[in-house]
Amino acid sequence: MADPFPRLSAEPLPAGSRIACRIEYNGARYNGWQSQPHLNVLTVQQELESALSSVADHPLRVHCAGRTDTGVHGHCQIVHFDAPAARAPKAWVLGANASMAKDVRVHWATVVPESFHARFCAVARRYRYVIANTLVRPAVLVGQVSWYRYPLDAATMDKAAQSLLGEQDFSAFRAAACQSNSPMRNVHSVAVRRIGDLVVVDIQANAFLHHMVRNIVGSLLAVGSGRKPEAWIGQLLAARDRTQAADTAAPHGLYLADVLYPDEFSLPETPYGPLIIAAGVTAS
Repeated sequence: MADPFPRLSAEPLPAGSRIACRIEYNGARYNGWQSQPHLNVLTVQQELESALSSVADHPLRVHCAGRTDTGVHGHCQIVHFDAPAARAPKAWVLGANASMAKDVRVHWATVVPESFHARFCAVARRYRYVIANTLVRPAVLVGQVSWYRYPLDAATMDKAAQSLLGEQDFSAFRAAACQSNSPMRNVHSVAVRRIGDLVVVDIQANAFLHHMVRNIVGSLLAVGSGRKPEAWIGQLLAARDRTQAADTAAPHGLYLADVLYPDEFSLPETPYGPLIIAAGVTAS
């Protein structure tokens, strides 16, 4: 029988190797990504580290590309760790997945140079926010999409969102608890499109402020529903006042969709996702 995992090497990598992995997770059950040992809460990092430590038969710590909040999902979270034991990429993937809850999965594991750092080497991050624009809240997608019952004009939302492009002060879309030293961020691309009853907001930037995407989406919903004009998003940016913007959108529509790194690291390409929208969209 053919190997169902031909891309996963069965050749053990030496102990001490730096390993990078792509992690996918449904964040609905989790109190965010980051471990919180002082609290009795479940986190994605805790679930992953426990599984990888079981494979290594030794405790290990992972470093991620970006922490996600409670209820937020990961289509492509990138992590790295220094392997405390010699294991093959195939063992890291299959072994970890066998030990974890079904809502967290490792998709690949590959050796990277010691200079690689999942967070500090990333040159851009991409988020997608998925909204079910239906009269009745969909039952099957509970916890996987946000819901908005009033008709949305995705084309108008897309036009309004273009004012976000470039390096700007995003104080209007910054959470009060944000710990970043600067409100300046560089948005590389943004698009809003309709796929049947789903409206998808796709935004890529060099980095994001706390709640930045959810705050942007909240205001785009006000534009798409006709409660605010198309020019309002640009006006909010210029005002730099969070209190003038709309409410923060719910966490469960948000996905960390991709993390971009320099070509020198040769990480596997991320498929378009999440799966609930992949069939209806061609990656741009």
